Amino acid sequence: MKDYTKFYAEMIVNEKIKSSKAVYLAAKRHLNDLERIENDDFPYTFDQERVEKVIKFMEILPDPKGYTHGLAKFQKFIIGNLYGWVYKDDPEKRRFNKAYISVARKNGKTLLVAGIILYEFLFGKNPLRSRQIFCTANDKAQAKICYEMARKGLEQLRRKYPDVVKSTQIKKGSDELINLEDDSYVRPLSRDTGAFDGFEPQLGVLDEYGASKTTEMMELISSGQSLLKNPLIVIISTANFNLNAPMYTVEYPRAKEILNGEIEDEHYFAYIAEQESIEEIEDSSNWIKSNPILEVEELREHLTEFIQDKWTEAKQTGETNSVLVKHFNMWRQAGDDSYLDTETWNKTLLDYKPSIKGQDVWFGVDAGKSSDLFSISWFTPVEGNWYLDSYSFIGTKYGLDRKIKSDRMDYRKLADQGDCELTTLESGVIDNDRVYEWLDNFVRENDLNVRCISFDPAGFGVLLGKIEREHPEWPMEQIRQGTITLSEPTHQFRDDLYEGKVMHSDNEILRSSALNAITKVDNNGMRIDKARNSNKIDAMDATLDAFTTCFREDINEFLITEEYIMSDDFGF
Repeated sequence: MKDYTKFYAEMIVNEKIKSSKAVYLAAKRHLNDLERIENDDFPYTFDQERVEKVIKFMEILPDPKGYTHGLAKFQKFIIGNLYGWVYKDDPEKRRFNKAYISVARKNGKTLLVAGIILYEFLFGKNPLRSRQIFCTANDKAQAKICYEMARKGLEQLRRKYPDVVKSTQIKKGSDELINLEDDSYVRPLSRDTGAFDGFEPQLGVLDEYGASKTTEMMELISSGQSLLKNPLIVIISTANFNLNAPMYTVEYPRAKEILNGEIEDEHYFAYIAEQESIEEIEDSSNWIKSNPILEVEELREHLTEFIQDKWTEAKQTGETNSVLVKHFNMWRQAGDDSYLDTETWNKTLLDYKPSIKGQDVWFGVDAGKSSDLFSISWFTPVEGNWYLDSYSFIGTKYGLDRKIKSDRMDYRKLADQGDCELTTLESGVIDNDRVYEWLDNFVRENDLNVRCISFDPAGFGVLLGKIEREHPEWPMEQIRQGTITLSEPTHQFRDDLYEGKVMHSDNEILRSSALNAITKVDNNGMRIDKARNSNKIDAMDATLDAFTTCFREDINEFLITEEYIMSDDFGF
């Protein structure tokens, strides 16, 4: 019986396979612990027979297309650590109750996630019955994606093995997998799922935890496991742009400290495959540090070529952050005090304006000064994401040419493009009647269902009265312009943009506003501001006013599709 776990660890330590420092330390830790087994004060032993059983199961587990895959060496190392290390005096009790696994995209995360979930679901022994397994995320859509990995794996097993059909049930419409022999189940769990009676999660998988904004779900799972003898939490994620994410601020440094020997935690396993500098990326032989799947000869050429194309294009366009995060597993900050960067904004840019006919719409309004800008932004759900657009009214009180120069925006051209319109009043101030007329026509022509008009009260009084008289059915909400109100949606909008959940068309005023915005932080949180008075951020202010109300809406049915579940993001 080959000890795959030790074999991989020795290859890493002997530098027969390149690795990140963190992976090297994980391998060294495993080898050191094997030597400690004979010590009376070391309470753990390594059960190779159990590891063999788990690996064999995972290697017969079909992917969503029905194909089986042998595990890569690094995957066997991870599984070996999670299932091989047990207590000497109680071999059914696992040593590691928490695992931090971080690799670049397309490195076999699906097989690990589905394999761990389904093994615990079908063959878990401690406890023997009623094992509660949760696919967990702060966001319901992400939790559902993780659950779908397990569901599709179980479906494939049921197609191949009649005994699995007899012993399991997939409850359609309720998102639940049931083990009929021992009453264990698998469910998705997020903060909006609701509480469960007798909540005791034997296994909680936090998929793409790098995208989580809070520790809420981690704390929920941990507290629910407090009375369990043999629980497990698995964090499995690629790095992210959000350096305030708890994965980066809490788990990542803790994992590194454990691997470095700075703190001791015998129950925390960490495997972090990452690039350690941009400079080393220029040598493709180093890519295995963040893409450990490259040790598989059959995959090496194709994946290397794929990453090379992505990296070459990113350097040519100057948009490297996304590739560094996704394909080299490097945590990246979008900017210093900039709210957004060009790369992030451009990657969510649509080259067309999608139809919003008949859609629900959430408006945000920033009136500004009557001689300056009046911006209206709106969100509609389109093709599973939020679609953002904006329109502005331009005051010319001190002369259009002067305004064009001071704002560094060619408003004449932008008006011709349909992004804005110039006031026609001789005074040069913005015509509130015209603003109302435009809004009324826009809603009627697109047959929109107005869900809310969120507004900054400053300068909005005239338009507010007109809307209340003419359209009392349009819900209105005043947005207080402070960090207490705006901090959460300001964070959320940027995170959703990073994750591709917000798309927008090529609106130059909106783009300029987004890139002009900087962040201001106080004791109550974060909001946007501008570095200097000439930098206009009115359209982004209107955007965040709208987002303050719409981001709490549930559009999960748009955020997960069969095509996405079946995409390459879930395979090698």
